[in-house]
Amino acid sequence: QVQLLESGGGLVQAGGSLRLSCAASGSFLRINAMGWYRQISGERRELVATITNGDFIQYADSVKGRFTISRDNANNTVYLQMNSLKPEDTAVYYCRADVFLFRISTYWGKGTLVTVSS
Repeated sequence: QVQLLESGGGLVQAGGSLRLSCAASGSFLRINAMGWYRQISGERRELVATITNGDFIQYADSVKGRFTISRDNANNTVYLQMNSLKPEDTAVYYCRADVFLFRISTYWGKGTLVTVSS
């Protein structure tokens, strides 16, 4: 079993910054990819940013130039630095990890709320 512990959400004014962290623990041989998704109430969960263990990075168009994803492989942790936040960034942010033990499995964190006030 794999656990993902997220932290760093909160309330910030528009134009401000937040940094999300997600640490993976449990039984696995390696983490293939980690990423952040977000979900607004009543809407589909959408990709924000992902990073593979080869450092291939993908961003949603809506966050390019404002958000930066990075990972610390030694500590199985992924970060999301969010700058120039907008009210439309308000959502629950979920960490995702694709891990390999005997096969590749996907795990999700419980989510952390980010609220951007105008």
